[in-house]
Amino acid sequence: MSDDPPGPDDLAALARPAWADTFRTVPREHFIPDAAHASYMGDEPSHWIDCHTGPKTWKKAVYSDTTILTQVDDGQAPLTEESATTSINPSSSNTAPSLVAQFLELLDPYPGDRVLEIGTGTGWTAALLSARQGAENVYSVEVDEHVAEQAAANVKRAGYAPHLRVGDGAQGWPEEAPFDRVHVTCGVREIPYAWVEQTRPGGVIVAPWTPVQAVGHKLVLTAAGDVAVGRPRGRAGFMMMRSQRAGYPTPVGERRESVATVDPMRISRAGPGLEMAVAAFMPGVAVNGLGSGDDRVGLRHPATGSYALAVRSDCGVKARVGEHGPRSLWPEFENAYLEWLSWGSPGLDRFGVAVTSEGQSIWLDHPDNPIGKV
Repeated sequence: MSDDPPGPDDLAALARPAWADTFRTVPREHFIPDAAHASYMGDEPSHWIDCHTGPKTWKKAVYSDTTILTQVDDGQAPLTEESATTSINPSSSNTAPSLVAQFLELLDPYPGDRVLEIGTGTGWTAALLSARQGAENVYSVEVDEHVAEQAAANVKRAGYAPHLRVGDGAQGWPEEAPFDRVHVTCGVREIPYAWVEQTRPGGVIVAPWTPVQAVGHKLVLTAAGDVAVGRPRGRAGFMMMRSQRAGYPTPVGERRESVATVDPMRISRAGPGLEMAVAAFMPGVAVNGLGSGDDRVGLRHPATGSYALAVRSDCGVKARVGEHGPRSLWPEFENAYLEWLSWGSPGLDRFGVAVTSEGQSIWLDHPDNPIGKV
């Protein structure tokens, strides 16, 4: 093991050659607070880091493949060692470098491309794009005024001056459109049509698309005039865009109990293509447990306060279902699962997404074969 202190070369090793030099050029330490919470992607436990009380530990976290939490509760509560682990609303972070690299590689901007970034965060990605594209070609929007202020200070300290503004990223930056690339750093259930309108035909939108579960997909869309079409390209989990957070409303009505027709463990072990069927048939419904292999699957529909939880019994013959609210979510969910089975259990690679002025739809095999609107 090398005794050299960690640094930009360690992060460059996480990126493909096309971006490696950029990661070396923009040291991540300029974008990390003096005290924060490091959430490791590997086996090392997450922990509090402080450059004053533990400078070596702080720098090790900065130059390792870890997401560093920088804000909770939209800034309404301070980030502390306690709040970093107890808050249910993490609201801003510096994303793990390997995931940053993956999204930038999917974005694949050409020299001179104008890039719109949705979610400035700490400013590190805006600086990486500035180093690659030229700061004059980078436009970044951040909804949180305090986060935006700190990001501006960070990118200035690093020596870059991209165009920054405070605003609702769902609206894009219409005054500066069109853009060749749109880079989204927050999870979205719905792709705003404003991003399609502001992307030059042939341009690309890359976003963490999260229609069903907390962990979503890297979605790559290509703008083709009044529509953008593309496919998911692997898993990704990001904090949700604030205007699209689903929430956890209080369950409505009396609890109802029933027996599941389909074993929830069988559903939880289904392939990721099932997520696409659920997203198409049950828009706005969030699911916990798909792909987990667990003995339970939970559903919620925040708009109506409807909830459902199916739990497998020890023998698997009967699974109890508890539900609240006006919608009977579990029977709907079983129907979506059975429909997916009837198609031959298609995998994620056979599905795609199209975004038009009328909304977004999911298609199977070809954009001319939509199976539902999300």
